[in-house]
Amino acid sequence: MRALVVDDSRTMRVLLGRLLHQMGFSVEQAADGQEALEAVESAAAAGALPDVCLVDWNMPVMTGLEFVVAVRAKPAWRDINLMMVTTESEHGQIVRALAAGAHEYLIKPFPPEAIEEKLQLLGLVPAS
Repeated sequence: MRALVVDDSRTMRVLLGRLLHQMGFSVEQAADGQEALEAVESAAAAGALPDVCLVDWNMPVMTGLEFVVAVRAKPAWRDINLMMVTTESEHGQIVRALAAGAHEYLIKPFPPEAIEEKLQLLGLVPAS
């Protein structure tokens, strides 16, 4: 399984990367939505799309919501699971992200097991 962690916080990218690696994922990282879009394009060219992208909302260059919209605009990328992992906790923001095509939404801070639970809901890791 392949994961892409998209967050402007290096600390958060490392934390999420470790959690995903422990669950058996190979992990790529991107510091903003534009860098993430380029990573997905490269992965697509190599025939190795990520199975899941964990995406922060508030980032420079391209926000997480803009990234979700851009990914959903490409029919060939429809199988990529998108999970927002953000401090945005307002109900309206959650609705916007899900309407744009995010599959799951996790509010920071969160306990480590919350990532595994969300990935189980997406069918990416077996229930423990």
